[in-house]
Amino acid sequence: MRTAVITAFAKNPIGQLLEDLILQGGVDTSLIRWVPYDGIGRTVRNGLNFTERGFGVRSPVGCSDRGNTAIAHSQPDDFDWQHIFASSGSRWLHTGGIFAALSSSSALVARAAIQAARSSSTVVSYDLNYRESLWKGIGGKTKAQEVNREMVSAVDVLFGNEEDFSATLGIAIEGVSDDFSCLPVASYESMLHRVVDLYPNLKLVATTLRTAHTATRNDWGAIALYEGKTIHVPQRPLEILDRVGGGDSFASGLIYGFLAGKDVEWAVQCGVAHGALAMTTPGDTSMATLSEVETVMRGGSARITR
Repeated sequence: MRTAVITAFAKNPIGQLLEDLILQGGVDTSLIRWVPYDGIGRTVRNGLNFTERGFGVRSPVGCSDRGNTAIAHSQPDDFDWQHIFASSGSRWLHTGGIFAALSSSSALVARAAIQAARSSSTVVSYDLNYRESLWKGIGGKTKAQEVNREMVSAVDVLFGNEEDFSATLGIAIEGVSDDFSCLPVASYESMLHRVVDLYPNLKLVATTLRTAHTATRNDWGAIALYEGKTIHVPQRPLEILDRVGGGDSFASGLIYGFLAGKDVEWAVQCGVAHGALAMTTPGDTSMATLSEVETVMRGGSARITR
């Protein structure tokens, strides 16, 4: 399977390091757009994401240092959408609310990519990924809802957690405690149905289920609605090294399942297992192998492999 990344990096040592990491993950880097670097970052730079992982009762804290980055400065005509989707035959476009919040132009880039993908019959998925810190300086929750509602009305697959749906779409979940210690499946199923009722273009809506007992001990599962059918992967206890990237890895695991021709139940199970593995390693990028994911899907043990 050919996986491509559509992004922009400053042409500097950090950018080269990022490309090397992408290559290690088996991702095609030919669609990276390189931007000349001024030597210090006055005009363009590469973004960073700082995370304090937390431990026990101390919750994780994240800081997105993404301002003035190459991708944030991108404009809709910086990428050859015809080549990416029509000529190269890209099968799936995935984007989301974090990218849309980076700058006044990034939402325009996302919209152009989505429109081009749809015109080539490419599947489009979107992760709501609401981050208050990214939106507060450009209109806050009101702006986030304006942008995300427009995006969601044009995509096929939608990801998010219960807070994302409430903050960006105004669809609150009922029957859930303030600390999310109780996650009634019926309430989540009802929420997903309301999302599809409002956005009938959606073929699949999925949300992870996370109960954080401590920063390092969570219960983890998922629920999805696909063509009127509910797929529920019950929560199971998970010991966490670094929780960042769990949601993204859930999305990528589910997407892989569809691209590999698996059924929706397998795809959702794959997403849950891949997300769980991502949270057992440092950083937000999974390096799990398919065999490791399938072992977790089967409920395999953590015995050492020699």
